Amino acid sequence: MILVALLLVGTILLVGCGNNSSKQEADGGSDVFRVGMEAGYPPFNWTQMDDSNGAVKIDGSSEYAGGYDVEIAKRIAEGLGKELVIVKTEWDGLLPALESGKIDAIIAGMSPTAERAKAIDFTDNYYKSDLVMVVKKGGPYENAKSLKDFKGAKITAQLNTFHYDVIDQIEGVEKLTAMDNFPAMRVALESGMIDGYVSERPEGISATAANDNFAMVEFEDGFVTSDDDTAVAVGLKKGSPLREKINEILAEISEEERQEIMDNAIKNQPAAQ
Repeated sequence: MILVALLLVGTILLVGCGNNSSKQEADGGSDVFRVGMEAGYPPFNWTQMDDSNGAVKIDGSSEYAGGYDVEIAKRIAEGLGKELVIVKTEWDGLLPALESGKIDAIIAGMSPTAERAKAIDFTDNYYKSDLVMVVKKGGPYENAKSLKDFKGAKITAQLNTFHYDVIDQIEGVEKLTAMDNFPAMRVALESGMIDGYVSERPEGISATAANDNFAMVEFEDGFVTSDDDTAVAVGLKKGSPLREKINEILAEISEEERQEIMDNAIKNQPAAQ
């Protein structure tokens, strides 16, 4: 009798654990939504020292993350009914962090390119912008209108991004080694190591707002890109159960509201970035 009773209790516990495990798998695994980003790509994301303007504390740090991506991450976490945790991660480490389970999502101004889609899944787009060139104000390229005007120029872009690939569309350009992040490119531009770098329009606005010596070139005859290149989406692990729900949440944010969030991010970004 005792043996039978113990077997019954054990069976009930196993069934209970199985149901709980299935529920966790269905809702993403926990009550926490861990989001990876550089926190160094304003106005999409940046690092600051306090929680002003809605910034969120960075996991394991006394610093905070702010920016457009953070605001989108907050909307998604709220919609999922989860606590948002920001995990500051170098750009090259974002995909490995996602695939290893260190983070649940990448919300970092990342474009859903075909190459990345081989490794991870993407949600619907949550922003779309054009490519620009950031140059020195008063320099020989400030009044450039087309790619042809950058013949002979020393140009770079961020490592492992399509921004770097499109430099090949400039005939006669001096394509320099890709750089790890945008702060490094701004320093290189300021010092004269490069004549310009490729970025998306929001970052170009940020750069010129942060440094009066910079100018942003918007092209009349610019880079040939695809919609996937110039859009940004949330990166998720292959087969993530969160994808459908996140798409529902993103669909509730109108284009007008998205632009308002971006305008506020540009206005609120730290001047040093």
